[in-house]
Amino acid sequence: MSPVKLYHFPLSAPSRGACLAAKVIGAPIEIEIIDLFKKEQFKESFLKINPQHCVPTLDDEGFILWESRAIACYLADKYGKDDSLYPKDLKRRALVNQRLYFDSSFLYVKIRAICYPILYQGVKEISKALKDDLNGTLGFLNKFLESSKWVAGENCTIADTSIYASVSAILAVGWDITQFPNIQRWLKQCADLPGYTESEEDAKLFGEAVRKNLS
Repeated sequence: MSPVKLYHFPLSAPSRGACLAAKVIGAPIEIEIIDLFKKEQFKESFLKINPQHCVPTLDDEGFILWESRAIACYLADKYGKDDSLYPKDLKRRALVNQRLYFDSSFLYVKIRAICYPILYQGVKEISKALKDDLNGTLGFLNKFLESSKWVAGENCTIADTSIYASVSAILAVGWDITQFPNIQRWLKQCADLPGYTESEEDAKLFGEAVRKNLS
């Protein structure tokens, strides 16, 4: 199999989510780093590929796709050894999609609302409102995991790789999740995923960058 190119920034949670999904799926990927801190996403060569200038971006022999969860779905459908990571069964796939949308429109949005102003706008303190908002959202995730082993059922799916990437980012900042035992249990399971160690190391670099700006 010829590798597909993944434009990737290791400190970006969505980018790590796509990269982790690729490794869990076993997709052949070739990584090209786009350093957002150095504004490499605004280079003319990258803008020609992705005018929205975001990572991750996938190039599969000229087929260009961005948005981390869309990339994970594409790779799972194309390279998955079976459909366990992204089920073909209508209802099971719908549940995985719901969790992916929960991450993209709800969970990661709350995490970004905390971290982006610290990294780029000089904010030095996390407000109580933002803390409460994120903890409320983590409460929903904890509830999902009350009745199933993984976030979308009894086996790992690309919903887990996406949500894990988001949660690991805020954990690296130092977030307290002692009130969410089901999330703690699930995180221990995620440690067995292919690519976990590298993803954790990159999340720690992100956390260090955020904490440095808070100090």
